[in-house]
Amino acid sequence: MRLTNYTDYSLRVLIFLALKKDGELSTIKEIAETYDISKNHLMKIIHHLGQLGYIETIRGRNGGMKLAKKPKDINIGEVVSKTEEDFHIVDCFQQGGGYCAISPSCKLKHALNQALHAFLAVLNEYTLADFVDNKDELYNLFRAALE
Repeated sequence: MRLTNYTDYSLRVLIFLALKKDGELSTIKEIAETYDISKNHLMKIIHHLGQLGYIETIRGRNGGMKLAKKPKDINIGEVVSKTEEDFHIVDCFQQGGGYCAISPSCKLKHALNQALHAFLAVLNEYTLADFVDNKDELYNLFRAALE
């Protein structure tokens, strides 16, 4: 299984914002340069994260974005579930799934479904705070990238 870049970048944005001091704003340009990600792609992600209530965006000349919740209140499994397009690991997971000769007797799809639920269950055990408890180390990496 592989997460999309969209989900990966969403998580990176949240990590970046979690490293900021309370109330300190970040810009799309700053995040794009730090991660070497397209600003256009980030704009879609930022907009979506705002709609989901994870970040707050402030428009205007001195605008930017910040977390709308405390890192301890942002569940990683929930973020992944809300930013991934689908979890169709194999064709038969899709509604009206693709043809497979063994589908009526297949036990593989049940094992894959169980694995998917286990994957999400593990992510549900973590919050954003768990991934930024090494703030100084991460901040130094970001600062080096921006210099």
